[in-house]
Amino acid sequence: MATFKKKTKTKQDIPTSALPDIIFMLLFFFMISTTFRESELLVKNSLPQASELTKLEKKSLVSYIYIGEPQDSKKFGSEARIQVNDVLIDADQIVQHVITEKDKLGEDGDKITMSLKIDREAKMGVISDVRQKLRDANALKVNYAANKRLRFE
Repeated sequence: MATFKKKTKTKQDIPTSALPDIIFMLLFFFMISTTFRESELLVKNSLPQASELTKLEKKSLVSYIYIGEPQDSKKFGSEARIQVNDVLIDADQIVQHVITEKDKLGEDGDKITMSLKIDREAKMGVISDVRQKLRDANALKVNYAANKRLRFE
């Protein structure tokens, strides 16, 4: 007579051969979907609207200057202030900032573009002071940032 053996239940492991691929896809997804801010805004920045805009070609040659009322008006007051690289500065310090930015770029320092991101409520006096200091620093290539106006015809 033949004897029959009972089949014992074997423990099946979860296949881990595809695990590195899944981890890589998740890492790749978060790398693409995450954006890094260049600087934290310390001033209010509601840009004006314009209809004729052009894009900057080499963003590596652009240095941004933000002008507007400080976010923390208790600490910095309510008058328009100038922000560069996460720091609020006075108009007198712009020349030094431009020299520092030109030094960072090396031989391309003469091709630097100063992009002014100015709050629409900023007073023209501060803007004129900044423009004059940029002239003094020989930063003659100036860009004014704006949002695109939607046309309804």
